[in-house]
Amino acid sequence: MILIIDDDVAVRTSLGLLLKQAGYAAKGVATPEEALRLVQEAPPQLVLMDMNFSLDTSGQDGLRLLAQVKQLTPQVPVILITGWGSIALAVEGMKAGAAEFITKPWHNNSLLQTIRTILALHEPDPDADPTAFSRRQLDKQFNFQGIVGQDARLVQVLRNVGQVAATDASVLIEGESGTGKELIAEAVHQNSQRRRQPFVKVNLGGISASLFESEMFGHRRGAFTDAKTDRVGRFELANGGTIFLDEIGELDLGSQVKLLRVLQDRTYEVLGDSKPRRLDIRVICATNRNLADMVQQGRFREDLFYRINLITVRLPALRERPHDIPLLVQHFVDGLRATYNRPALKVGTRAQHWLQEQPLPGNIRELKNLVERAVLVSGKDELGPEDFQAQFQRAPARPAEAGELPQPGTITLDELEAQMIRRTLEHYSGNISRVAKALGLSRGALYRRLEKYAIPFDVE
Repeated sequence: MILIIDDDVAVRTSLGLLLKQAGYAAKGVATPEEALRLVQEAPPQLVLMDMNFSLDTSGQDGLRLLAQVKQLTPQVPVILITGWGSIALAVEGMKAGAAEFITKPWHNNSLLQTIRTILALHEPDPDADPTAFSRRQLDKQFNFQGIVGQDARLVQVLRNVGQVAATDASVLIEGESGTGKELIAEAVHQNSQRRRQPFVKVNLGGISASLFESEMFGHRRGAFTDAKTDRVGRFELANGGTIFLDEIGELDLGSQVKLLRVLQDRTYEVLGDSKPRRLDIRVICATNRNLADMVQQGRFREDLFYRINLITVRLPALRERPHDIPLLVQHFVDGLRATYNRPALKVGTRAQHWLQEQPLPGNIRELKNLVERAVLVSGKDELGPEDFQAQFQRAPARPAEAGELPQPGTITLDELEAQMIRRTLEHYSGNISRVAKALGLSRGALYRRLEKYAIPFDVE
């Protein structure tokens, strides 16, 4: 049974009819006292409650009622109903234990989808013991193609992915650069009911604030000076499927507001066309930043933070699962054998052990690049520790003269880019805005490269 708590009889009636038509048993009450009595007598599957009552427009009565409901039945999920202007109040409710919030006026299909998702996420799990699962067992149930490893931390992540994939819950993937966040996002999509629909990847770190609306929502010809043709936005491309918003921590505050409205209302407007368009998408976000800290610093909106992290998946760093390094090395070598036509290629046991002892701050991405560089430079069929050590120790044979490129084989493109960024930072005394402009990058793209190459910097 779904319990509806709202002092507006019209709201209770319309929600009750909607839920009954969707196959749910529903009961509406008008006061906190009635609600608490019913919760104690027969705990519902879910509570759908307004935050404001007629004698209190501050929402404090709603917060008190939420706390009482969660104290009586902590396992029962609560969805809050609030107006757009009261989202800050809803955020307080999320901190107090609410599962989700919706704003008035709601769209019936979106509301029902939210209810189905919350109920699915709160179903009892008969296999709650993570030791009951192995990677082999998970692979029989789900599609985790391309994700390599058997470490217990990774298996737990994949188990969580399998559990939430069948729902439409928004997912926030956290982890250091190079840990495989995009692969996890693809796994969520491939194991969902939307798997036959589009999976659209968006690198928010590479989109400037001025282009955000055009890139994400699209535009009509003539909408602004340089709009020579119509453009389809990323949200429209993803409609019916999944949109993956990578590096969401790089988004500026103005763009965060625009994104929040779309995620909240599931509607958007194409630039140059004021007709609202509805969206049916699943949202997956990823970041290598600590968004909770950014919220405290005022650099990330708290309401957006709670909107995108209904489920949080935290990926372990490679140093936390060193026993997976030989498996990853073998996976990379298998691909390189065919790519470079070296069928006898392999990495020796001593080299594998040596790699397990390295910090590898760039995680899986760094390991992959390291293996490929060693394969390209070494002519041996079996690589030893010395072949990988050389990649760490290698430096240009001589400094390149002004206007001269380094000699082939003396430096990689990544190393060259890192050198250029360091020199530009030094030249502009660490001024991020001037460095980004000089290099032809957005600030977000520059921050991403600074983290990729572990270059120290001060946030402006």
